[in-house]
Amino acid sequence: MKYVLKTAAPKKLRFDLSRDLNPQQLAVVEAAPGPILVLAGAGTGKTRTLTYRVARLVAGGVPPERILLCTFTNRAAREMVSRVEELLGIDMRRCSAGTFHHIGNRILREFGEAVGRSSDFGILDPEDARTLLSAVVAEQGLAKLTARRFPAPKVLQSLISLATGTRRPMRRVVEEHKIKLLDQAVAIDHVAQRYAERKRQMNLCDFDDLLSQWMRLLEDPELASVARTLRARYDHVLVDEYQDINAMQGALVDAMALEHRSLTCVGDDAQSIYSFRGADIRLIADFAHRNAGATILKLTINYRSTPEILQLANRSIRHNKHQHPKDLQAVKQSGPTPALIPLRDVYQQAEFVAQRVLELHHEYNMPLSRMAVLYRNHSHSLELQVELTRRQIPFSVRSGLRFFEQAHIKDVVSYLRARENPRDELAWVRLLRLWPGVGVQTAETLARRLSGAEDPNQHLRAGASPLPARATSGQILAHQAGFARGRARPALERLARLWAVLEDPTQVNPGVMIRAIVGAHYSDYAERTFNNASVRKDDLEQLAGFAERFPDAREFLSELSLLQGLSAENVVAAGDPDDHLVLSTIHQAKGLEWPIVFALWLADGRFPMKQSLRDPASVEEERRLFYVATTRAADELYMCYPLIEETGDGPSRWLRPSRFLAECDRAPAVFERWQIEEAPSDADPGT
Repeated sequence: MKYVLKTAAPKKLRFDLSRDLNPQQLAVVEAAPGPILVLAGAGTGKTRTLTYRVARLVAGGVPPERILLCTFTNRAAREMVSRVEELLGIDMRRCSAGTFHHIGNRILREFGEAVGRSSDFGILDPEDARTLLSAVVAEQGLAKLTARRFPAPKVLQSLISLATGTRRPMRRVVEEHKIKLLDQAVAIDHVAQRYAERKRQMNLCDFDDLLSQWMRLLEDPELASVARTLRARYDHVLVDEYQDINAMQGALVDAMALEHRSLTCVGDDAQSIYSFRGADIRLIADFAHRNAGATILKLTINYRSTPEILQLANRSIRHNKHQHPKDLQAVKQSGPTPALIPLRDVYQQAEFVAQRVLELHHEYNMPLSRMAVLYRNHSHSLELQVELTRRQIPFSVRSGLRFFEQAHIKDVVSYLRARENPRDELAWVRLLRLWPGVGVQTAETLARRLSGAEDPNQHLRAGASPLPARATSGQILAHQAGFARGRARPALERLARLWAVLEDPTQVNPGVMIRAIVGAHYSDYAERTFNNASVRKDDLEQLAGFAERFPDAREFLSELSLLQGLSAENVVAAGDPDDHLVLSTIHQAKGLEWPIVFALWLADGRFPMKQSLRDPASVEEERRLFYVATTRAADELYMCYPLIEETGDGPSRWLRPSRFLAECDRAPAVFERWQIEEAPSDADPGT
């Protein structure tokens, strides 16, 4: 007997489109199938709009399994699908919804044989991928390079991923993102090719393969039948956060919609801020050229911010030339005019934010978690973190470590720890492991000798000259370098020369020491070890500036220890013990909102960054970042910048306000300037 399982039809619509949506949202939801680009401004309800479009398609008779919904997080996909289920009262599990990688994984499980992967292929997590890359580097003899270190597996992984995502040759990727490794570009490309071969041989995929092999199924002429089968599965393709996708992802959705041409892409070119990850704003700019007859719709009715905040954001972003122009319109009632606050220096900037946060918290009963401090780079929060800790104001760093807990900060500080306390074996091991050719065992042995736990003359070879009884650390390092082998020998010789500089009795300022460490070694180490080397070097320069204020390294290290040991639990008396002020880079804050936002370091050369000023396209992305920062604020926006910056190589210099502020400084005013006055010294600093 045959039993036919019938698909449950959608129940009568549980929503009223004209009631639930504004006219702009309704136009998107009811648009006829075809290539559609929805330019959804900040706070305009793009997720709601995309959800309702999916619901309307299904309510109109489209089976859920005929819809492909690509999002940037699986959580976003689950929330949209769940909402559609609530609206329609129908099971939506058959809808292909999820991240690009999630969808690619499912496709390769079915069609992977065509590209050399069986259905039971394994997926390499980032750590396993780096392990395999290390094996490939060793196999090709590149780990033995002595003149210049070959990039670390983490950097290789990033470069290979960028080349895959942007669909660019490796040499071009290295030129654009790691110019100092250009001499190694050919070798890096060979490693990438061998890495791909090893993955195929081992029936493995990394995360990038989930997309690149999916793309191969659609593009390879020999797999045309597979491509037809894949395209025929779906009648509609919808994409969220379109401004953040890279060239590979853009090509995938174009290819999947090639025949039915029902492609709905929702994004905001004014919030495209991830070019360093490979996001390609040209996908939005060229959408109409790639899709003949495309419809461009806009969502500009903003439900988040006050009119005053939106007036500032709109005026700023208008200065970008390469964009689809639009102005956000406020639904909320008027609120305070955004404030521009010039401060004497970065320390007064920190004092202002801390004091204003306490005022808002205590006098207006504003939870700390409803306030956020945003900045361009993590290093811009250093002095603020110190000030918040001193005042016992709880704070959390969104998606990141506190400044002094970061690996590169602890690496460089370990030099100062070992200098001030040569018996600190932990510091010695940490800094020694940073040098090429120095393994764990060698580092631990040297650390024992440098700390005095073991006599450095104990294992002298016959005829070797012993060290004097009161040898300095620099002398011990130079002595031990003479017995080292391979890459460790030149590395220890360099370290000994650096240590002679650090041990100079006239060299006492910790800021100067930090710059010496970075210049002699850590800058090169960062370039070959970290994907975001320039950001980490900026952090270290900020650390050096902070350290310069202390008379010697001992005072500086004592301050760090005290700051890390202070508790910040008592300021929220009778309140939520988990209530913390949010600190975040603007990149990490995208998609979020707070009633009150403080933006730091709005000075030219810091925001926009000095490096971006040479390239108009980079300045436009920095302006988009400023736009994102301002539109995170719902009710109040405080924009801060220091007037004076202390430098390590000369006199202090005056700073100008960010050009993004200067561009907005015309009638009618969109911000008001605050004048900061110093209270008498006997005033309560917490009020």
